[in-house]
Amino acid sequence: MNYSEFMNMQPEFVLVLGLIIVFFFDFFGRRDAEGRKGLWMLTSFMLMSTISRCLIHNEPTSAFGGIYVTSDAVNVMKAILAFGTLVVVIMSNSWVEKTAKIAGEFYMLILSTLLGMFVMMSSGNFLLFFLGLEMASVPLACLVAFDRHRKDSAEGAAKYILVATFSSGVMLFGISFIYAATGTLYFDDVANTIFAEPLTIMGLVFFFSGLGFKISLVPFHFWTADTYQGAPTPVTGYLSVISKGAAAITLCIILMKVFAPMIEYWEYMLYVVIVLSITVANLFAIRQSELKRFMAFSSISQAGYIMLAVVGNSQLGVAALTYYVLVYIVANMAVFTVINVVEQQNGGRTDMAAYNGFYQTNPKLSFLMTLALFSLAGIPPFAGMFSKFFVFMAGVENGSLAAYFVVFIALVNTVVSLYYYLLIVKAMYITKTDSPLPTFKSDEGTKIALGICTAGIALFGIVSCIYEWIAAAGL
Repeated sequence: MNYSEFMNMQPEFVLVLGLIIVFFFDFFGRRDAEGRKGLWMLTSFMLMSTISRCLIHNEPTSAFGGIYVTSDAVNVMKAILAFGTLVVVIMSNSWVEKTAKIAGEFYMLILSTLLGMFVMMSSGNFLLFFLGLEMASVPLACLVAFDRHRKDSAEGAAKYILVATFSSGVMLFGISFIYAATGTLYFDDVANTIFAEPLTIMGLVFFFSGLGFKISLVPFHFWTADTYQGAPTPVTGYLSVISKGAAAITLCIILMKVFAPMIEYWEYMLYVVIVLSITVANLFAIRQSELKRFMAFSSISQAGYIMLAVVGNSQLGVAALTYYVLVYIVANMAVFTVINVVEQQNGGRTDMAAYNGFYQTNPKLSFLMTLALFSLAGIPPFAGMFSKFFVFMAGVENGSLAAYFVVFIALVNTVVSLYYYLLIVKAMYITKTDSPLPTFKSDEGTKIALGICTAGIALFGIVSCIYEWIAAAGL
């Protein structure tokens, strides 16, 4: 083994270095508020270093005989996910200070699961892909159960790890079918030898089911609402955007590269899953009164829109998916940042009734949350409208009647989603209450996170160079 090949894994190397530094800083550092703030700043710096390394242009590389491969498109997606993780870390500062108070373990788990996602996205072999998936899933279960004083946090973690274990077993079963049919686990070799037969079709279905769990696609979504509700709010935000984005781009790459000879099978499977995910999630979201469960079904619906970019099986689809994830990160994290700070000021309440009359006492937070909700709904001129437009364009690119039908269903569901997002706006601006949440000042982390997210919501749609930079990266 040539150990110098590890230097081809530079984004992962920076994350491992960050993990080591955070560990020693936590182990030998102070345990008071100043120590926790130092860990917060150090973790943020390491994530900014990771973003910088991912953005540095370099040639596509591979390591260890093609087990690890990377490209400009993968590095761009890594930078976007590291950016989203940075927003999570920034907004979580007040929660760590007031509730968790175990800063080192929280930040190390965040970096560990991001490392697993990086490995998963750069895999060129089903073995490394599975290792990366498990490296991301196990720390996530610990993060969901991090609030040890809440019963529903442990319950959400138990449901997450049980379903994750089952889905991993199903995925391994599918990978074994693919190996039996092709005699290899390398993506390039599988793509050159695979063809549609009962064994490979079943392998494709089982493999898709495993990743469908990570993306929360219907019918693999049953864990989502309970886990999102039980997890600490910063972790819920992390689950809803970073984990989902990593799994989506990985599934996109594997479907387009490895299973390209079987496109007529997985394309129609995607049609069904997308229509179910968007429609079922929207119908259930309307019925929710608990805001974290509400955002859980919103994220399931958004996952359907994300996967709509894949059905075109084109370069435009990869760019649209990556751009959608970027816009979804800033919009969704803005909502969760407000939920997080309101939860801490309101005795842990996250029900929608807690936002009744919110505009009367906290107009700035109400306004920023409204912008984020409008972006999630796809209302112009916010960035969410442009991301949905590119996804719809990618979906109909192949010109098939089925693709046009799926895009039409997605357009109709956009109206439904606008209705249930406006329920929160109605609670903040219109619904009257005798005891609205008192006026309060946001902490430093909340202000920074909301500033970053609001700038992204306003600018990512109108600054064309953002999308052009993503599209130029290719697959």
